[in-house]
Amino acid sequence: MRGLGGYESRAGMRAGFAALLLATAPAWGQGADRPPPASAAGAWLPRQTAEVTVLDKVRAQASPLSIKTGASGTSGSLTITVRGCFVRPPDQPADAAAFLDIQDSRPTGTGFRGWMLAGSPSLNLMQHPIYDVRVVACR
Repeated sequence: MRGLGGYESRAGMRAGFAALLLATAPAWGQGADRPPPASAAGAWLPRQTAEVTVLDKVRAQASPLSIKTGASGTSGSLTITVRGCFVRPPDQPADAAAFLDIQDSRPTGTGFRGWMLAGSPSLNLMQHPIYDVRVVACR
């Protein structure tokens, strides 16, 4: 008997999404408004707003942001632009994926461009000395 939407385990689901990220990264970078192919990860449903939390690790302060697709939000020295936001259908395990473009205004700051998965934040995370950015949900 299979669980979790056809995957044997949560680890299998993460591995499937990791393969999807690697297989579709160039295409998604240019077309983040398109969901992944249905054959690769099941159907993903588009949403208009990404719920993101930015943790300032120095001050130990979390800042929630609600950013519409195509718009930008700021937190500290970061500017976060949401290029796409998708959720799993109701008949599959709940999860959200957002394509983010993050820029740091500090001269030594690092940026990030890619997909973040709410259910597995460590799968594709931004390496930054001050901030942690996490996708919480897509609405």
